[in-house]
Amino acid sequence: MAATQKTIFKGGSFLITETTPGQVFSPEDFTEEQRMIAQTTQEYVEKELVPNSARIEEKDYELQRQLLRTAGELGLLSASIPEQYGGLALDHISSMLISEYLTGQGSFATTFGATTSIGLLPIVYFGTEEQKKKYLPKIGSGEWVSSYCLSESGSGSDALAAKATARLNPEGTHWILNGEKMWISNGGFADVYIVFAKVDGEKFTGFIVERNDPGVTPGAEEHKLGQRGSSTTPLLLQDAKIPKDRLLGEIGKGHLIAFNILNFGRFKLGAGCVGGSKHTLELSARYAAERRQFDQPISNFGAIKYKLAEMLTRTYVGESAVYRTAGFIEDRESTIDKNNPTEVLAAIEEYAVECSILKVAGSEILAYCADEAVQIYGGNGFTSSYPVEAIYRDNRVNRIFEGTNEINRLLIPGMLLKRAMKGQLPLLAAAQKLQEELLAGPSFDVDEDDSPLAEERKLVANSKKVALATLGTAAQKFMQALEKEQMILTWIADIIIESYLMDSALGRTLKMIERDGVEKHEAAIDATRLYINDAMARVEAAAKNALAATVEGDELRTLLAALRRFTKYTPINTSAIRTRLADRAVAAGGYIF
Repeated sequence: MAATQKTIFKGGSFLITETTPGQVFSPEDFTEEQRMIAQTTQEYVEKELVPNSARIEEKDYELQRQLLRTAGELGLLSASIPEQYGGLALDHISSMLISEYLTGQGSFATTFGATTSIGLLPIVYFGTEEQKKKYLPKIGSGEWVSSYCLSESGSGSDALAAKATARLNPEGTHWILNGEKMWISNGGFADVYIVFAKVDGEKFTGFIVERNDPGVTPGAEEHKLGQRGSSTTPLLLQDAKIPKDRLLGEIGKGHLIAFNILNFGRFKLGAGCVGGSKHTLELSARYAAERRQFDQPISNFGAIKYKLAEMLTRTYVGESAVYRTAGFIEDRESTIDKNNPTEVLAAIEEYAVECSILKVAGSEILAYCADEAVQIYGGNGFTSSYPVEAIYRDNRVNRIFEGTNEINRLLIPGMLLKRAMKGQLPLLAAAQKLQEELLAGPSFDVDEDDSPLAEERKLVANSKKVALATLGTAAQKFMQALEKEQMILTWIADIIIESYLMDSALGRTLKMIERDGVEKHEAAIDATRLYINDAMARVEAAAKNALAATVEGDELRTLLAALRRFTKYTPINTSAIRTRLADRAVAAGGYIF
């Protein structure tokens, strides 16, 4: 039997195409091998990290080195390393699962992520053969710890404004680096630093720096709000002498390394936040079942049910988006030479919009879960005697690193418009078609679709139209100056993010229904309906703000009338749905999907 030809979707095309269930990869599609990777990671966390959590939080870096070596023996550090350098060369879905399940100890998750993702992948994709042979086996085994040095005190979000410099010495044998890098995860005990500096003060370039290189000095540890057990230091470069062959990639092409690797970081952070949300929900559901007030468990109270149901629903939606994106990337990579770094990077970059969405949505879902967990625990949640206090602190940085959520929100519509202008994504044709639909006025045809989630399918399609209408209107009004209209771009990004989340959850749930029938997936249907019901109100509010800041007068009134058509829906009984979902979560002791 011939293999089914997969459809390869372009990044961002979810806005202009209808999603069918067969197009959506979801956790229900995991292979046995992928499930084993998840189980191995979970067992590692339970056996190695949880018992050592207190020592990790005390900055016991020798212990963290030992824990990394243990992870290396299990293959968890080498998932993204090619086999010829001692790695496992696992698929992206497996890498995402490792990121998801490693979130049980927030500080160590950062240590792990820095050495296996942003501190490793620049060498995997941009290193020379000699560099790969030297560094990849040592990082993959845990013998060496790696880190990533991009930010400086004056260049955080504006990374290309870096002041660190590099010049070739007169003998032509070494690069001389000067400057100070900031916020370096693993900075205090890393063996390898991926450093960005400007050659001759102009050409932004990557270098591989080793701890023992002359002139390289880690600075003092930062004392942080959260993730206190992870090492965060500056890196001081004072006439640092780096062998010439440690140039990473090409001179002046450091931005290709920095920004492509951030796509990987955002992608994995989304998965990690899903794992953190599941863990937080589990703690909250169990505590709510055990904690008694007024002679009954607090899980019986509607105010608590609301929180648990919302945590469950948002986590389901975030998980759906994360693994849908992983499936997109896997499908794209099935058509390329995976041994060609350029092609692999292009496959990831294709979904840069989706990666930014995952980063923003995942970090904000976890932030919601952490905040409500503290509220469910009450006064206990505000003390270090209970675990949610640390989760509340540790998760806060997720909205800052890998590009702040504000920067990512600006990137989302910006990248879509750039692709449209280059003819890579037919957004302009879709916007023109939408304009014709608006001019034609409302249709009075009776919709008799009684299939599962028919109303939700219509709402998701309309949400995409709202995204197109607001983006197209703003682009037409401001043209090149739109990049300066950050509030408008942020509102448009929120609409796009909600559209992708709704679309992903809907596609996943419909796929489950197609396979098993409605009765087996009532909880997934509830979660999908609840999220879409509430998300449409957020879409409408964001669109009103964006349109009112873009146009006025008759044009505004016309667009608002169209918006009312697209966002009109009959509210559902969310109280009953939340009660059902919360009761399921309490009965299961956490996440139910």
